[in-house]
Amino acid sequence: MAARAEGLTKAYGSGETRVVALDSVDVSVERGEFVAIMGPSGSGKSTLMHCLAGLDTATGGQIFIGETEITGLKDKKLTQLRRDKIGFIFQAFNLLPALTALENITLPMDIAGRKPEQAWVDKVIDTVGLAGRLKHRPTELSGGQQQRVACARALASKPEIIFADEPTGNLDSRAGAEVLGFLRGSVDDLGQTIVMVTHDPVAASYADRVLFLADGRIVDGLLDPTADSVLDRMRRFDGAGRKS
Repeated sequence: MAARAEGLTKAYGSGETRVVALDSVDVSVERGEFVAIMGPSGSGKSTLMHCLAGLDTATGGQIFIGETEITGLKDKKLTQLRRDKIGFIFQAFNLLPALTALENITLPMDIAGRKPEQAWVDKVIDTVGLAGRLKHRPTELSGGQQQRVACARALASKPEIIFADEPTGNLDSRAGAEVLGFLRGSVDDLGQTIVMVTHDPVAASYADRVLFLADGRIVDGLLDPTADSVLDRMRRFDGAGRKS
């Protein structure tokens, strides 16, 4: 198992102002699986991803990355675990403008004082199709190329799991398809595990499984999704996210 949560609860505030973002969620992600998380705005999908990734603290329940329970880990241990076992891909790319594409890709390992595994880094760069752009800085790359650098950075350290938050949100449809194809290939060819938050049925169709959240709970799931089947499932929910 790459990641799992049991009875995961996340609440903000207290008393009458208390808002429950996640309500006793149970979820598991197998190694080598590509899972998409969908739901209406305010459903808790980003909160779920942030808690699973150790970027936000849970109010209750347990979260595991591999065999390690991360709920209750001290900040230093949690930071180390995120650095060593988790990769991140964000909508805004989060590349350092002063560094080249290659320097951005190896940056997490450089910070950790770890020597990149060159054969693996070369394979990732080849898979992402950036071999001719490694000396370019982010401003010299298209949006799709920048996001592929971000994908390669997430993969380069061989994380146990990658969390992707709307990775195609800032891309046009062609560049988005390139990035999604790369993520799909990293699962099929490199054995990577990916959890992706998205609002896009086409993006979700690249996953092995889709989880639908509403009101802080997982209310539905779909195996082997297509864009049409995801869209059809989404239409069954009313504005609040509940099944109509």
